[in-house]
Amino acid sequence: MTEKIVDLYDSSYRTYDKWYDDNKFAYISEVEALKRVIPKKGEGLEIGVGTGRFAAPLGIRYGIDPSRKMIQLAKKRGVKTQLGFGECLPFADACFDYVAIINTLCFVENPRKTIAEAHRVIKTNGKLIVGFIDRDSFLGRTYRTAQSRFYEHANFLTVEEMKQLIEGVQFSLLSFYQTIFQLPKKILSVDMPKKGYGTGGFIVIAAEK
Repeated sequence: MTEKIVDLYDSSYRTYDKWYDDNKFAYISEVEALKRVIPKKGEGLEIGVGTGRFAAPLGIRYGIDPSRKMIQLAKKRGVKTQLGFGECLPFADACFDYVAIINTLCFVENPRKTIAEAHRVIKTNGKLIVGFIDRDSFLGRTYRTAQSRFYEHANFLTVEEMKQLIEGVQFSLLSFYQTIFQLPKKILSVDMPKKGYGTGGFIVIAAEK
C-alpha cells in the first residue's frame, strides 16, 4: 500500500467506517459469505484489518494494517492490532491457523508477496481466506468507473487472476462463495451467499497450505 493510500485512509477513516453502517445489508452479506469458510477454531490474522469491521464479527483475533487511525478503531472492537504491511509481516513462521485478506489485495503494492507472507505464517494444513471484488463482475465494473476517493486507487483482480495468484504461492484451492448480487445501496435484506462465482460482486476463496 503506497504512502498516498495510507494517508488517504488515515484522513478518511471515519468516512470509510461509516460505509458499513450506511450499507448494512451489503456488509452483513459479505460477513455471511466469509463465515462459510472462516475456521471456527484456531488463531487467525487479518491482513489489512482496517477498522476491524470483519475481524470483530468473524472472531479473528489479530490484525495488521498500515493505517494508524484505522487500527485504533479496530482495537476498540477487540482486535489485537499491529501497524505494518502485508508484504512484510512481523510474525514468526507457521504461527497462525488461518489468515484472512479481505478487500485488501487490490490496494497492496505487491499482491504476490503479500500472499507469500501469508503462506509463511500459516501452519501446515492451515487456511487462507481471500475476500475480494471481482473485476469482471457488475460491481467491479461499477467501482472502476465510479467517482470514489477509495476505489480510484484500487487494482481489482478477476477470479481467474486471483486463482493463479493463490495457486502460484502453492496453496490448494478449496472452495468459492459469492454474494452481493445488486448494488450495495439497493440491498434491503441479506444477499445470502451461494457457492461458486460468476454472478456475485464479492467473492470469497478458501485455500489450504
